[in-house]
Amino acid sequence: MTDRPVLFVTRKLPADVEARAAQDYTARLNDDDRQYDADALIASSAGANALLVCSTERFSPEVIQRLPDSVKAIATFSVGYEHIDVDAATARGITVTNTPDVLTDATADIALLCLLGAARRQNEASAMLREGKWGRWDAIGMLGVHMSGKRLGILGMGRIGRAVAQRARGFGMKIHYSNRSRLSPDLEQGAIFHANPEEMLAQAELLSINCPSSPETVNFLNAERIALLPDGAVVVNTARGNIVDDPALIAAVKSGKVSGVGLDVFNREPHFDKGYLELPNAFLLPHIGSATTDTRSAMGFRALDNLDAVFGGKPAPDALN
Repeated sequence: MTDRPVLFVTRKLPADVEARAAQDYTARLNDDDRQYDADALIASSAGANALLVCSTERFSPEVIQRLPDSVKAIATFSVGYEHIDVDAATARGITVTNTPDVLTDATADIALLCLLGAARRQNEASAMLREGKWGRWDAIGMLGVHMSGKRLGILGMGRIGRAVAQRARGFGMKIHYSNRSRLSPDLEQGAIFHANPEEMLAQAELLSINCPSSPETVNFLNAERIALLPDGAVVVNTARGNIVDDPALIAAVKSGKVSGVGLDVFNREPHFDKGYLELPNAFLLPHIGSATTDTRSAMGFRALDNLDAVFGGKPAPDALN
């Protein structure tokens, strides 16, 4: 059908997502998952009515200004949208949408994996096996942090933060949190609110960072705030890499102030601070929080749901502008 909207898909996506896109749109797919620079993005958008993009593509004000007039919507295959200048898109009359909710559970699972991996020194234990260094049983060797009953501090108690709290309660952990506003009692479920995040840090024997990136949270976990943590705290970040001051956190691990870190996100990823690789007690993952088959398909379907609404004359459920 020639009257279907033209959709430019910038990355290789799950097969069922691409099949639906091809069924409902005149879809330009990226079969070999090639990388587009700014000029190629703009050139490939010629004649397109919508773009389905990923966080790997940067839509600065300059790029958005150069997009063809035919583009009416940009749907990002992610919850985060820092890679899209929403104000510039709004000025051009372009609707921007994201994919909340569908990756909450998968990301919360990874946060718990990072907590356990860092607390129980998984990286060191695996290296012992792989390097043939496992000897006789040692009563005082490889001692980690016992999570059950400990105080977990959660920075950012949105959907993912609450899902982390739900899982942590299964370990009998005591939940402390800091958020822009206090949750209602039914969402709080007994968690202790700290309007001042520094006060929450002082309680956090384990810390899970789950807040969005914003001017207020960039480099939030710096040397001064790390000093507020209890000695031997475990720090986990599955939110955004720029919330952590890397040199400060690496120094804290080397000094023993922080007993272990679990990271699924990094500053300037994939070009992260290689200092983390020198830490035996760092549990590191390459941003796989949403990397399950079910979740990635759900993200694509959510993006297409938003585009269906835009071209069906309805408000997009996840419109950001």
